[in-house]
Amino acid sequence: MSIEELEQYFLDHYYSSYERNNYDEFLEYTNFSFTTKAIHISGTNGKGSTANYLYNIYLTNGYKVGLYTSPYLTDVTEMIKINGQNIPFNEYERLFLKYKSDFEKFHLSSFEMQTFIAYQYFSEQKLDLVIIEVGMGGSIDATNVINPVLSIISNVSLEHTAYLGRSISEIAYNKAGIIKENVPVLVGKLEESAMYAIKEYAKTMNSKLYVVNDFYNEHLVDGKYHFDYLPIKDIQLNTNSFYELTNASLAIEATRILSNLLPVSEEKIKKGLKCNLLPCRFEYIGRNILLDGAHNPDGIHNLVISLEKNENRPIHVIFAAFKDKNIESMLIELGNISNDVTLTTFHHKRARTQDDYFLYLGDYKFNDNYMTLIKEKSLQFPDDLILVTGSLAFVGMVRKEMKL
Repeated sequence: MSIEELEQYFLDHYYSSYERNNYDEFLEYTNFSFTTKAIHISGTNGKGSTANYLYNIYLTNGYKVGLYTSPYLTDVTEMIKINGQNIPFNEYERLFLKYKSDFEKFHLSSFEMQTFIAYQYFSEQKLDLVIIEVGMGGSIDATNVINPVLSIISNVSLEHTAYLGRSISEIAYNKAGIIKENVPVLVGKLEESAMYAIKEYAKTMNSKLYVVNDFYNEHLVDGKYHFDYLPIKDIQLNTNSFYELTNASLAIEATRILSNLLPVSEEKIKKGLKCNLLPCRFEYIGRNILLDGAHNPDGIHNLVISLEKNENRPIHVIFAAFKDKNIESMLIELGNISNDVTLTTFHHKRARTQDDYFLYLGDYKFNDNYMTLIKEKSLQFPDDLILVTGSLAFVGMVRKEMKL
């Protein structure tokens, strides 16, 4: 089996609706258990970056650490990492083939299969810690079958309302489903209704609730953010993205909560936070192309804030999104920084096509050849910024086609 055949198999087993019944029956059938220490991270935005910061902090401190994130951008093995290395494909294939008949017997979705393979591989590798990013929501997510040492909810905003709830409080309650009895939970800065829902859930689980503190003294030095998160001063990130300050602050606070269980030094925290960002998170390609996978109104809002703080060049936007996204709010936000927004589409069953944009075609241009468009814009406006955004899947596809 080739990696392309495996990825096609997963595409064929992507389901638009989601329930946990089959998965739970499968886990019972296979006598699933997972005893490795874990940090479990949910949130509308920022959970992948927070996970990446924690992973690198603990790696720098000498721990053997696993990381599980989604979705993948280049190939499926990048979802599972240990000590800086993706799972070897032959190991992935071995575990997939070992359980393939059971996967099919219980009609598992692709993400359920991928998550189960990750947990099996991590268990085999005798790790000190794993960092697990939730796929979507919390309570019925396929990752939510473990008892972590810390749960983190980075933020809450309206997204996936068909699955998670129609209000901020309902979505917050769903994400709070990762909170386990007597396990502490750390949250980012949340609006009142979300905070109330999570506080109430944490009370029922006898879970101590922590809230991230403010960062201070943020400033740019040679295009990289420096900031203080007391008592640590002059922390440097390898980015000029303002929204990463919040993600890094969550990671620092998490290490503080777990300091007795998993000690880390201030020096190694600072070193770990200098890691490279995940791909497609405020990622500059050359000097005039920026890839950012913001894919909901809150994500686009944070992207716009970062651009307003960092860019004074004219910005040309190339935008694609999934059909279920609130693109009206996203396009309004982008209109605050650009008067040149072009809509496009990409090869994905959930991607908006030209027909799906029909309400917006009077106000925005449409061009379905996005790679040619990016090249033309960068040549036509060499001193401006070309922003590619709207969907992590889309931006990842662009990055892959650029052969980065």
